[in-house]
Amino acid sequence: MPDTNEAVTHAFWLAGREATGESTLEVTSPWDGRRVGAVSVPTEAQIEEAVAAAEAVRGEFAATPAHVRAAALDHVARRLAERTEEIARLISDENGKPMKWARGEVGRAVSVFRLAAEEARRFNGGEAQRLDTDAGGEGRLALTRRFPRGTVLGIAPFNFPLNLCAHKVAPALAVGAPIILKPAPATPLSALVLGELLAETDLPAGSWSVLPVPNDQMPALVQDERLPVISFTGSDKVGYAIQASVPHKHCTLELGGNGAAVVLSDYAADADLDWAATRIGTFSNYQGGQSCISVQRVIADASVYERLLPKVVAAVEAQVTGDPSDDATDVGPLVNEDAAKRVESWVDEAVQAGAKLLTGGKREGASYAPTVLADVPADVTISCEEVFGPVLTIQRAADEEAAFAAVNDSKYGLQTGVFTRDVQTAFRAHRALEVGGVIVGDVPSYRADQMPYGGVKKSGVGREGVRFAMEDYTYERVMVLTGIDL
Repeated sequence: MPDTNEAVTHAFWLAGREATGESTLEVTSPWDGRRVGAVSVPTEAQIEEAVAAAEAVRGEFAATPAHVRAAALDHVARRLAERTEEIARLISDENGKPMKWARGEVGRAVSVFRLAAEEARRFNGGEAQRLDTDAGGEGRLALTRRFPRGTVLGIAPFNFPLNLCAHKVAPALAVGAPIILKPAPATPLSALVLGELLAETDLPAGSWSVLPVPNDQMPALVQDERLPVISFTGSDKVGYAIQASVPHKHCTLELGGNGAAVVLSDYAADADLDWAATRIGTFSNYQGGQSCISVQRVIADASVYERLLPKVVAAVEAQVTGDPSDDATDVGPLVNEDAAKRVESWVDEAVQAGAKLLTGGKREGASYAPTVLADVPADVTISCEEVFGPVLTIQRAADEEAAFAAVNDSKYGLQTGVFTRDVQTAFRAHRALEVGGVIVGDVPSYRADQMPYGGVKKSGVGREGVRFAMEDYTYERVMVLTGIDL
């Protein structure tokens, strides 16, 4: 694992081996600004070497036996689990994430690699289809299998610097597709840990590289014809610009949202409202609100609104803020001070437009206090965009239909939480809500790493989730056998 001693400059991983370039990128703590470390940045020639190596090994890697790929993925899962505490500390140092959430992120990455190993052993077994359903197909049998589209360019964000890298890397390796991983410049150290663990396996040289390149070098990688698959997690502006620049490539885009939690009239018992408020308070602020599925909007039926509101405010105020290295801390800083200033400006805009500030609304450096707003005008920025900070808005809805309409009144559609105990209501929500996932009885922030994950509208294209990403990275190829006696 990279030593986070501030004097150390960490190498990157080029075609399975350590390498250094001619310049460095500094990594600083969002909490106190201290220098966590530095990483060497690959030169243009080294980037070309990594891409060329991936292209050269593409055929060999696709033909690698499933047990070889599965064993490598199992190894990474095992080693991540063994080193949970030190890797969690690294995530916290470079990202500002409280330790309790950083440990959880390592645990999820363990699951991603374990699931990928399991899927590698059973994926692509092939499907036979008889063709003699018409006279012209007599004596013919179709066999359909999936093959890698080619090398994957995985572009990961800062908010889950280990697990979202895992969601790029593990499915690619599971299907035998080489991958070039570009971690976020603010948080490259966690990705380098994956490189260290992959280097301990028997995967062929060239099948993976971890290149911490600055964002201004990303367009050249995006345009490279030897990288036909792009998996990007980040802002909708950047994601759709990537897609528009390479319309012939296969792009998976996970672009965020403004997740809603709906509390309906049947969820009226005190215990139910306490549960909803606790979950909302926690998951509007976990990761500093820097999650695509954090709770940003609460939409409560008018019959429960007045009772729910003080419970939500109390749950938000109960969140412990401060030093992310302290196990008691629930909410740490945002990724940098500019991000906190942006959140501050959006809240100030809403208040000036008539919103009621019920708690929070204060910034200190890169930290922003957990915040609740009510009566927020529909046209202010915080109502329309993804805040990506520890802020939630709460509004009342006349009934179920109005609540679902409020959820859909957004350019985003990632996930929604629906607090109800009525199974018929749950199915109506599943039909009516224009999102990629409906979480019944909980907040939109729930994600299991094996389930399909992604959105509609401006929340993206395609799906993550190990098996679903594996399907995204591959295509169906049919073989017709002639002269078969069925």
